[in-house]
Amino acid sequence: MAEKIQMKTPLVEMDGDEMTRVIWQMIKDTLLTPYIDLKTEYYDLGLVHRNETKDQVTIDSAEATKKYGVAVKCATITPNAQRMTEYNLSEMWKSPNGTIRAILDGTVFRAPIIVKGITPYIPTWTKPITIARHAYGDVYKNTEMVVDGGCKAELVVTDKDGNETRSLIHDFKTPGIIQGLHNIDASIASFARACFNYALDIKQDVWFATKDTISKKYDHRFKDIFQEIFDTEYKEKFQEAGIEYFYTLIDDAVARVVRSEGGYIWACKNYDGDVMSDMVATAYGSLGMMTSVLVSPDGIYEYEAAHGTVTRHYYKHLKGEPTSTNSVATLFAWTGALRKRGELDGISDLCRFADNLEKATIQTIEDGVMTGDLYVLSKLENKQKVGTEEFLNEIRNRLDKLMA
Repeated sequence: MAEKIQMKTPLVEMDGDEMTRVIWQMIKDTLLTPYIDLKTEYYDLGLVHRNETKDQVTIDSAEATKKYGVAVKCATITPNAQRMTEYNLSEMWKSPNGTIRAILDGTVFRAPIIVKGITPYIPTWTKPITIARHAYGDVYKNTEMVVDGGCKAELVVTDKDGNETRSLIHDFKTPGIIQGLHNIDASIASFARACFNYALDIKQDVWFATKDTISKKYDHRFKDIFQEIFDTEYKEKFQEAGIEYFYTLIDDAVARVVRSEGGYIWACKNYDGDVMSDMVATAYGSLGMMTSVLVSPDGIYEYEAAHGTVTRHYYKHLKGEPTSTNSVATLFAWTGALRKRGELDGISDLCRFADNLEKATIQTIEDGVMTGDLYVLSKLENKQKVGTEEFLNEIRNRLDKLMA
């Protein structure tokens, strides 16, 4: 084996939960450490450790990402009531992704990994659709209350001089629930600029959609800020690049997207982006075939898989039963982070390694060797379903040849 590729600056490594945590270690052992003298600053974002540190580890990992500029993150559990009992949690901790996004104030860009043999469920989609998801506020930073009957709920804003502005939310004759959402102009502006810059980089149109007809203040604010930034800073650049920006309502956007051929950036508010990225990923084939990168306005990158922790496979794995779990999105999180680290540190060998690992992964699937989820989708004639570990070993065989 040739000398290992040396790194200058560490990556921030955020470990995760369940089956993806198992795969995380397999990827490092099989495909990374044999080739790279891997330098990482390690944070355990597994639910057990998050609970032990009262979620401080998540905050620390985000701060480390600011320091080093590039992070790679494994899928993590966002606990619900069932997880509270299962993991004996002291609190129902918030989504780590939400926490990290808020600290980095970034935009999440998600795009499908397209391979031969897997035809999208929407056959007109011949080009990838990149979902740009705003990464701050809304339901992810919300305040919620359960309300008894006979209560009155108001929105109260106190200005710097102590003056109050009040607006009735609802007079509760019977029990109910309320939710308080917020966002910040500066974050919306960062989101807009991130989308427009990314569009100029990859020469694609930007579509942005909210529901400003119903939400005349909140959603309308997004629409106005996007338009103002586009008109004053990007209009001419877009004309020169031969691309366009347009705004439409979210329901109209869905209809347009389904009828389109793909090949554009679809910008969405935080929750819309969460939902639509799963829809787009599934329609292209699989959530396991989706790249995801959080980009902050000051050029900090955090790469992750867009899917969950594959709980069902994890329980099988614990019983010693065979699994066939798709590791492609997690692999591409690593390749994205390693390539970016290589670009920032001027290490061309690291960039080449990342390119070759992606090539080897796609080659493996296009050679007909794949995990169970892809086997079901693939139209290739000579295809075989392999186990979780075997799939990584098959990639390793092809990577060895590419690296030789």
